[in-house]
Amino acid sequence: MIEGLLDAAWLVDPDSLRILAANAAAATLLGIDVSTLCRTDALELSATPEDIAFWESGVGELTDSVDVQTFVSRADGKLVPVLRRVTRIRFGPGRGSAPGARNETYLVVMRDRSLELRTQAELEERLSELRATLDSTTDGILVTDLSGRIVNFNPRFVALWGVPESLLTEHDDAAVSSWMLRRVSDPVSYTKRLHAIGESSTLEGSDVLTLRCGKVIERRTLPQRNRGQPIGRVFAFRDVSESLETNRRIDALSNTDALTGLPNRRVVASRIEYALALAQREGVAFALLHLNLDRFKPINDALGSAAGDRMLVEVSKRLIATMRQVDAVSRVGADEYVILVHQADMQRAEGAARRLLDALKPPFTVDGMNLTITASIGISLYPGDGSTSDELLQAADDAMNDLKASGGAGYRFHHQPVGATVVKLRTRMKLDHAMRQALASGRFRLHYQPQVDLNSGEIVGAEALIRWRDPELGDVPPAEFIPAAESSGFIVAIGAWVLRQAVQQAALWHGRGHRLLMSINVSALQFQQPDFVDSVARALAEVGLDPQWLELELTESILIQDAQEALHRLQALAQLGVKLAIDDFGTGYSSLAYLKRFPIGRLKIDRSFVRGLPKDEADVGIVNAIVNLGKALHLDMVAEGVETEAQRLFMLNTGCTQYQGSLCSPAIDALSFDALLDRGLAFAQDMADDGGWIEGGS
Repeated sequence: MIEGLLDAAWLVDPDSLRILAANAAAATLLGIDVSTLCRTDALELSATPEDIAFWESGVGELTDSVDVQTFVSRADGKLVPVLRRVTRIRFGPGRGSAPGARNETYLVVMRDRSLELRTQAELEERLSELRATLDSTTDGILVTDLSGRIVNFNPRFVALWGVPESLLTEHDDAAVSSWMLRRVSDPVSYTKRLHAIGESSTLEGSDVLTLRCGKVIERRTLPQRNRGQPIGRVFAFRDVSESLETNRRIDALSNTDALTGLPNRRVVASRIEYALALAQREGVAFALLHLNLDRFKPINDALGSAAGDRMLVEVSKRLIATMRQVDAVSRVGADEYVILVHQADMQRAEGAARRLLDALKPPFTVDGMNLTITASIGISLYPGDGSTSDELLQAADDAMNDLKASGGAGYRFHHQPVGATVVKLRTRMKLDHAMRQALASGRFRLHYQPQVDLNSGEIVGAEALIRWRDPELGDVPPAEFIPAAESSGFIVAIGAWVLRQAVQQAALWHGRGHRLLMSINVSALQFQQPDFVDSVARALAEVGLDPQWLELELTESILIQDAQEALHRLQALAQLGVKLAIDDFGTGYSSLAYLKRFPIGRLKIDRSFVRGLPKDEADVGIVNAIVNLGKALHLDMVAEGVETEAQRLFMLNTGCTQYQGSLCSPAIDALSFDALLDRGLAFAQDMADDGGWIEGGS
């Protein structure tokens, strides 16, 4: 009978307490073979005083059975926790039984609890770790079962929602739910969302709640599963009020002029793009007016910048009051404004210009002094003066400059010379042919601009910049041939050549002990090529350069054209080990949501924001906002176009990590760069201070 039991078992004689029989499981449990075990009595196996007392006196009072958790001693001295049951078994007298013999025995069954106790200890440890994790997380956590009953929560949840202690101690789930409902500012939407969550045990996602106190909370919900089956739901609540306010401020700094509150150049560019799309779809015209104040600088110099700023604010108010709400007034420079006039032909554009000039005629009172100021307005019309925002802005700017050259104080339309479009087309064709010949003949070359660590002054990287000297055309600036290459598609071939040359040069520098990060600009068309990632991998493999020493610089427009496809391509490059940066940050149309998702490592602050540092308040505000954004996203930052020591010190104090610009060196050829590396940054600084470096290079 006992041999058939899975647990350890033996029979004990009630008089001598000697073990009469035992099974193999008992021998395994105690580490004693069965024959030796049968020569042992129960007292010898007792490991606790309670067990000894039980076998000496308590067992005699046993009428049926008794269960107890105790320990038994193995042959090696190790104590084993067991669940023991002792059962008194009576049976009739058998044939040949001695007279007076007791016809009974004790059946002892023991189950090893070692694994159970270890499992229980591990479970308690994990529960303790879970509780510590819940208590330490910055998110408020609420765990419910499928019926909505509260299973767990952490102190942060209580603090975020201000749940009274009494509701928690009473375990009143309904009261807690009612409290949360009363706290939200939109109970109807809150209830609908909870109902949708309750309808689907697998639903997951996030939404934003606004509380009556003004706090904004992001709520994320995930199903809780056990063995693949949903058993409840986990809610995570995070206070995003501060981050939303920070984003709002950054957005305001990035999109508005700090002094006047008007839209800045970045915003007006996007509004022109919208106007172009609307005009092309509906066949309507619009006008751009470039307004520049006449002789404002002498006024600003005479009265001081503070008085000049107050005058600019007043000018802005008059311009806004003059235009329709549908039109857009933006400040694009110290004393320059661009006005977008929707649905305007030449007559309406002229009327708008006259109203603006009339608005400026009344004297301005600044510090008790009456001042009169005039303006020059250049006007361009769509579609006659251009088909892109750049062309239209340039046309209005040209008209304004022509007017100022002839005396100013009025308005002038842009009139393109007859045949100019044909001449421009022929020039573009000639340039495209010359570019293809230049690549085949090896006339392109790379220059490299040092990237300098702001803290140590050490040259830590180089940006590869293409240069072209043509036998007929002379030195052709990148600003002229790069747009032509992009429009013809030849930029893909040029970009591939730049990639190969730059990584080869980086490998040479590494071979000489110069661990420099090589940065390369990537065009939108090149980035969109299906084999772009493979081409980068091949170029690195050919020269044996570790991918971590290559950085690809992308513009913001590349990243938002097809965000999902861009994300996949960026992730593939990041997995390859290549570093990624956003070039000219602040001049495009960045989305903070995309910026957070993309595996970007650095932001390059555009030179247009650095140029006015540290005096220009608008540039100061924008640069500080960009740096703070970079810090929040754990990104390194490089300031472009640093030309003065004051600019370098300002960027150092903001927490920016690197800079490049003529303060150290313009873009130079590889041999000159080698000399710069050999002589050290101190020599380069001396040369810059002495005027030894030619300012420029981008």
